[in-house]
Amino acid sequence: MSEAPLLQSQNQSRPTPSVDTLALHCHAAPGHFDELSGKATLANSRQAEPATDSVASSDVLTRSWADFFSELSVDSADDMDQRAASLARQIRDNGITYNVYADENGPQRPWSLDVFPLLVDAANWRHIETGVLQRVRLLEHIMADVYGPQALLRQGFLPPALVHGHPGYLRAMHGVKPVGGRYLHIAAFDLARGPDGNWWVVGQRTQAPSGLGYLLENRLAISAQFPQAFGKLRVQRLAGTYRALMDSLRSMSPLGQDAHLALLTPGPYNETYFEHAYLARYLGLTLVEGGDLLVRDEHLFLKTLKGLVPVHGLLKRVDDEYLDPLELRADSTLGVPGLLQAIRAGNVLVANAPGTAFLESPALLGFLPALSRHVFGEKLTLPALATWWCGERGAMQEALENLKSCAIKPTYPGSPSHGSFDSVLGVQQDQPALDEWVGRIMRQPEEHTVQAYTPLSQMPAWQSASKSNADDVPGSQLRARSVTLRVFAVSDGAQGWRVLPGGLARVASRGQEITAMQRGGSSADVWALTQGEVDASTLLAPHLTPESLMQRKRLVTSRAAENLFWLGRYTERAENAIRLARLTLECLHGEEQSSPALITWLGQMALTNTLVLPGVPTPAQAVRVFERSLIDSLGSTAGATSVGFYLRALKMAASTVRERLSQEHWRIITRAEEDLFSRFAEARQRSDFSTLHALQILKDTSDHMAAITGAQTDRMTRDDGWRLLSIGRHVERLAFLAGALSSALACGSLNTDSGFDAMVELFDSAITFHAQFQQSRDMAALIDLLVLDRDNPRSVAWVAHTLRGRLAKLAGSEPHELSAMALKVPNPNVWSLTQLSGLHVDLASPAFDQTLDALQPADALAIARFELLNRVLQQCRQAAFNVSDDISATYFTHSGLANRSVGAL
Repeated sequence: MSEAPLLQSQNQSRPTPSVDTLALHCHAAPGHFDELSGKATLANSRQAEPATDSVASSDVLTRSWADFFSELSVDSADDMDQRAASLARQIRDNGITYNVYADENGPQRPWSLDVFPLLVDAANWRHIETGVLQRVRLLEHIMADVYGPQALLRQGFLPPALVHGHPGYLRAMHGVKPVGGRYLHIAAFDLARGPDGNWWVVGQRTQAPSGLGYLLENRLAISAQFPQAFGKLRVQRLAGTYRALMDSLRSMSPLGQDAHLALLTPGPYNETYFEHAYLARYLGLTLVEGGDLLVRDEHLFLKTLKGLVPVHGLLKRVDDEYLDPLELRADSTLGVPGLLQAIRAGNVLVANAPGTAFLESPALLGFLPALSRHVFGEKLTLPALATWWCGERGAMQEALENLKSCAIKPTYPGSPSHGSFDSVLGVQQDQPALDEWVGRIMRQPEEHTVQAYTPLSQMPAWQSASKSNADDVPGSQLRARSVTLRVFAVSDGAQGWRVLPGGLARVASRGQEITAMQRGGSSADVWALTQGEVDASTLLAPHLTPESLMQRKRLVTSRAAENLFWLGRYTERAENAIRLARLTLECLHGEEQSSPALITWLGQMALTNTLVLPGVPTPAQAVRVFERSLIDSLGSTAGATSVGFYLRALKMAASTVRERLSQEHWRIITRAEEDLFSRFAEARQRSDFSTLHALQILKDTSDHMAAITGAQTDRMTRDDGWRLLSIGRHVERLAFLAGALSSALACGSLNTDSGFDAMVELFDSAITFHAQFQQSRDMAALIDLLVLDRDNPRSVAWVAHTLRGRLAKLAGSEPHELSAMALKVPNPNVWSLTQLSGLHVDLASPAFDQTLDALQPADALAIARFELLNRVLQQCRQAAFNVSDDISATYFTHSGLANRSVGAL
């Protein structure tokens, strides 16, 4: 599709024009409605002559757009480039993502948002609002009939084959009246504006409509870019509609206003998981996955650290077929066994009710006009594009005659049991391709739906100079791009429904007519304007009952608890791996490489902590081979589980609990991971990559880790979830530090100055040690600081003491009392410097001689002297492993529920 020539915004011979001037020269392509001018450009006419700079914007633009650009009259193209860059940075920093296919090994795709909003004037919005409300009432009536008396099927207003043959029709829900009496709580309608300026329905979403979270972020971002225009244009606010939805869900749920509501998500691998986490946080819902829930005695419960908590309502973002593996897809791991039975029993509200998927078939649109006349005696205010279901012979014949000018769509989109395919435009197909489509339709007519095509209206989109290609006029420009609008109707209690005043605009990429994010499109904020008062409602509840206050205390689900536990463990592992890798590389290139005991210890530590794979020569055997293997593993997730592996695992664990992390916390996690992998990827392409380069990357990554641990320490509420995160860190730290010191005792590296200093560095205690003991290399001083010092957060005693306290607090023990699990960690209060440093040992005693004779290493004397210390260290290390197993069995698996059936309380 050709695009109209646009004014160049950067010219060496004259000043950069203002943005409002650029708007005068931005026109829709021929045959498309121009949102800026409010007119259509005739398909057979030449592009209108460019307006001169002296023409008033009100003579070229609609009143709304003229008012909008009047606020930008002093902004140049350079200013707009800065706005666009600021917007992209805000989206990236806020972690707003949309993944076509979520990939744990690939970067998440940032959400794409155009800098200009789509403006819908008050008259157009009233028309859209009236039409959408009429359509959602009709869809609710269809649901009630299809899952009830089925009169519409018997009377021929709906083909039984289209309804019963649709995989989204759930026979298990026939005859079931939903809790609250309503099937549809959220419905989305995709609208297109034709060349005549009229809005047309092109699709509807009722199963788990997406967009309610993204449009909120769009609104926050764009209103902040244009605050003066936002206020001047009287843009309707969104919060009141979300408030109405939440009030409606609570009032219709079994427990009323004190109901516990949750948002059911497929999990972090879903392409719109960001939206799920964002909505849960904004609406005050508990974000849950199927594995977090269970059904007992036909009631739904949430598995938490404190036991089972009733759930009275679900806002679901999981497709119906995955909801219950007992009655629907048996291979589903996303649903809850027994959920449909709990729904049938009337014990849980689900929005939307299972079984609405058949409403999403594009074939249904062709039957709605007659249904509206039959049910309401009304003509549809907001018409749909002409649609033919090819399962009816007459409709198929008519559709085939018009195939060239239509869109071909699957009747059952996304269905694994039917022939699904991507929609195509007939106008973009050559004759052989059209003939092939005709054959496919005639062989499987019921699988195909044909819909009339209309050129989409076009709105202004900013194209920065950096995104221009060779065919563009140089510089930043305003370009007209095709757009569709998704509008949402939400439940409003006894009043019925209300339309969210705004929506989600989807903007096609250059030269495209299909506005799909999967095809490189972007989004835009939608400003629904009003001539009346602007609703200033908020989501803040004016009065909270004691019950609702308890509901608002954040519940820690077992899944979230486990992921927080592992977030802490991977954080500590990453820190330990970075510190050990830096120490090893520095020692291999310093004077310390002449110390065999130190080199042996470093090799053992690298192997034990999986910085190198088994089979790699030790540094004593081939120091350069060992060094190269260690460096290669740092920025990789394959093979050795080194720094890169732990950072990637840290990010994945964090992604599952994003609703609990601040934006800054999440941003630094993603930045640390991306920076490490990108820099090592670049380094592998360089011939001069050296150990010094690797050390610099590790240093910078260590700085990122300091920020991550700071956020975990100071930016998270100290609930049970945080305690598990902290316990995970201390479990790893105790095992690592105790293991490192025990290994050094065994190989004798502490008997050398270089080995002694390396141990102090590994414990991150060099500054403190030298401040207290100067240049001393006394073992008693080392034991005092690294093992016994209760003021050193990296001493073994401090870690053990803190771990015992965290475990006791988690178990709900009384102050100064320890739980059974906490007692499994050695008590540092009974350790003494005299005993651990071997000062109590009589080197001349027969018992010591016998111990000495039983030891083979050259440093047998040192090992025998510190036998008690080594025993304490081994106990600490084993205690860390035991606590990890006990935590999992006690708080994550709910193993005590394994023998209880779905139907038994």
